[in-house]
Amino acid sequence: MSADAPDPGPGLGLGPGEPAHAGLGEDGKADIAALARLVVARYTQAGWTLATAESCTGGLVAAAITDIAGSSAVLDRGFVTYSNQAKIDLVGVDPAALDAHGAVSETVARQMAEGARKQAGVTVAVSITGIAGPGGGSAEKPVGLVHFACAGPGGTVHREERFGDLGRAGIRTASVVVALEMLAGAVEPREDGSPD
Repeated sequence: MSADAPDPGPGLGLGPGEPAHAGLGEDGKADIAALARLVVARYTQAGWTLATAESCTGGLVAAAITDIAGSSAVLDRGFVTYSNQAKIDLVGVDPAALDAHGAVSETVARQMAEGARKQAGVTVAVSITGIAGPGGGSAEKPVGLVHFACAGPGGTVHREERFGDLGRAGIRTASVVVALEMLAGAVEPREDGSPD
């Protein structure tokens, strides 16, 4: 880690093979700050920038990052794309994709991340679209279903989580954790500690 990069704190190295949500506190919030510190440290060290495109989390990922001193060096912007029209207008989601797959889908999550990356001109963008509840779920798309995508230099990675009905706050908190994990994982440090 360079002298200028913020210290991510103890644990949460999130090295290859480390399980999702490693080291999370009981309510999930305890380590959001540690994950955000890790993201800021890795992106600062790499000289990378990032953006978020958030639906069900409503800007919570960007807020977690901006809670960290030094985040202005890495976070360019956050798009809150809660409505379908916002997804179309702000990050270029194809209306046909929304019609065919719905807002809570892999296709739309990928388009959100890729569109945010393009619109912001950043190295990496993460997106979140899901059903936080308590209503809005169906048999096919139950409450707790969240799609994530992370678009970066190596392409776009998708992740689907089915958190179950943890309650609205629980689903949103768990989603912030996954998004931060994906952002941190996009910059994997090499053995010498420098980013790929």
